[in-house]
Amino acid sequence: MDDTVLLVERAQNNDMAAFEELVRIYQNRVYALCVHLTSNGADAQDIAQEAFIRAYRYLGSFRQQADFGTWLHRITVNVWLNFRRKNKKLVTLSLDEPYVDGDGGELQREMASPRGDPLQALEKKEFRGLVRVALDELSPEHRAVLVLREIEGYSYEEIARMLGCSLGTVKSRLSRARRAMRDQMIDLAREAGENLPVE
Repeated sequence: MDDTVLLVERAQNNDMAAFEELVRIYQNRVYALCVHLTSNGADAQDIAQEAFIRAYRYLGSFRQQADFGTWLHRITVNVWLNFRRKNKKLVTLSLDEPYVDGDGGELQREMASPRGDPLQALEKKEFRGLVRVALDELSPEHRAVLVLREIEGYSYEEIARMLGCSLGTVKSRLSRARRAMRDQMIDLAREAGENLPVE
């Protein structure tokens, strides 16, 4: 029996230290998923916190046949989908824009490596910016399947369980999401005067 299983069992028996250890183990993965879904650090923090609150509340219903991390990600995606429905007009924060402090000073959010080719670093940064904008344009359902499959690496079956839909629906949404993402990236690159290779 692995450590996570034991921690879950202890947490289900109202051992708060065990639940805090589960939070410590999974907090970075949950937060990373939230950042990919929201593109906004503040919203990602709020959603991650709410996901752990819900996980604690519903821990008694968790059955050990499932993977705890997958169950936690399912809760996180559901919290994000609810958040999106309540906040139709979201303001996204670009990680590429400088942060302006209270005194009017600016700090760059991302620093280029002092080693390596600065032009290549700039191109990578610009490409990541295009990816973020293109992701923001996807519907919540398409964005969720794309993030879970391409960034988090979940199988089709795991995504279907997380989202509570059929395998066919996951494959269909993923196909549409990839196509929409590709088209959006090409349009954004054209607007920026760049050419992306078309497969």
